[in-house]
Amino acid sequence: MDPILAADLERFPELLADARDRAVRALAGLATRPVGVPPTMPEPAALPVEGVGAEGAAARFHQRWEPGFSGSAGPRYLGFVTGGTTPAALVGDWLTGTYDQNAVSAQDSSAAELERETVRWLGELFGLGGHHRGAFVSGATMSNFTGLAIAREWAGERIGVSPAESGAGALGDVPVLSGSPHSTIYKALSMLGLGRGAVRLVPTLPDREAVDVDRLEAALAGLDGRPAIVVANAGTVNSVDFDDLRAIAELRERFPFWLHVDGAFGAFAALSPAHAHLVEGIDQADSVCVDLHKWLNVPYDSAVQFSTRPDLQVRIFQNSAAYLGLPGENPDFVHLTPESSRRLRALPAWFALTAYGSAGHREIVERTVHLARFLGERVAELPGLRMLAPVRFNVVCFTLEDDPTEAAVAALAHALAETGELFLTPTVYKGVPALRAAFSNWRTTEQDVERVVEAIARVRA
Repeated sequence: MDPILAADLERFPELLADARDRAVRALAGLATRPVGVPPTMPEPAALPVEGVGAEGAAARFHQRWEPGFSGSAGPRYLGFVTGGTTPAALVGDWLTGTYDQNAVSAQDSSAAELERETVRWLGELFGLGGHHRGAFVSGATMSNFTGLAIAREWAGERIGVSPAESGAGALGDVPVLSGSPHSTIYKALSMLGLGRGAVRLVPTLPDREAVDVDRLEAALAGLDGRPAIVVANAGTVNSVDFDDLRAIAELRERFPFWLHVDGAFGAFAALSPAHAHLVEGIDQADSVCVDLHKWLNVPYDSAVQFSTRPDLQVRIFQNSAAYLGLPGENPDFVHLTPESSRRLRALPAWFALTAYGSAGHREIVERTVHLARFLGERVAELPGLRMLAPVRFNVVCFTLEDDPTEAAVAALAHALAETGELFLTPTVYKGVPALRAAFSNWRTTEQDVERVVEAIARVRA
């Protein structure tokens, strides 16, 4: 054994204790760490020939790279839709690395059964029925990709071909109808060979991002019975608008289409009695995307996909090798998702659900929705700013009152980030450049919102 590696093995408990102490200091410093940090590049370093051991590597990391890491785990990081990591989820994540289980196969471990239990719990959490089966993937992009891959195979089944066997070209044109599709839908369609151009935008309701169901019905009628894919939204990016999922599902009585629901973070409305009506009908979807490193507040690289056709899923993703075995009635995850090896992503989610239950996560959802509305009220009072959409759920979308050009809005975002007090991401809503503040971090409080408002006011002064 390499002598440096052998020395680290001898000191393993001490090294882990040091990592634990460094993590404690990092988390304790979130209140003062800049929320956003301009990227910097240290002097390039050569590939080490002789290593310095784990302790030396930690020292170099904390000297060269750690100062450039943002406080994205903290309560005032409101860019994208980013949760933090709850204590239980972090414990689960550390143990994920410790046990290093590859859950794609059930041959050597109970890890796959833990994932199945976690998926079942999540299905209950989001109001999905027993007819939905699921698996963990890396994020919303791969969840949407997996759902649309099954939709592609379903479309082939309707006309007697299998794209998984013959290629996407055997399908011809498959229309993908949606009112406000997320960018990952286009990315997934590109990877699947259906093409970004397959998207046919359906008009939305006036001053909304929700699809006009009557216009969707007319678009489906115009297809003359051709199979299609409908991508519905349970929470749009800019204003967290929700399509009428039940009304869309009812259209399947007359038109053949696969219903994919992108509920990356909006599916969490199911947890709150005051908002559950927003996702009524999600149980009628053929496939559903939910991103867990958002509102479930588990570490990055965690999402779940659900579908009602695991048979088609196996047809697409089966990995036929003698050492893996054939997919049976309860196929291993290696036959259900793109990856043939992956970490046990389910463990942090299992820890979070076990530690805090549905009630604890409902509190996180309801509190952060309240905080979004609180910020919306305060922003509306600030001179020189205007709201672009009502705060329907957990996102505040606003812009400059006068001349909101892309450059001016980007300059405001940069100035806010330079304060170190908050981080927001730019967007475009109904053609208007804007900023959006997304709430999903379990740490965020009213005091944090006050700090955000004060920082915005100082920059605008």
